[in-house]
Amino acid sequence: MYEFLDRLITLALPRVRDFRGVNPKSFDGRGNYSCGLQEQLVFPEVDPETVNQPQGMNITFVTTAKDNDSGRALLKAFGMPFSNPDSAR
Repeated sequence: MYEFLDRLITLALPRVRDFRGVNPKSFDGRGNYSCGLQEQLVFPEVDPETVNQPQGMNITFVTTAKDNDSGRALLKAFGMPFSNPDSAR
């Protein structure tokens, strides 16, 4: 899980076109966070030559946090690049 989180934050998300951070409001009220990717090709280990049909994925981080603020602090400590909540998405 930690390796996937590291690859997502350091390799995959920066490869998303026009990436400005992940939505900081996608918490469920209990500290868990969900986001989605439109295609798996942002991961460098996926060979584009072998992909017939690009597929997206939903990613949910289930944490032991009790509320959204604690979950946000935890993911931010891991380096999750949250977008500025005041900017238009």
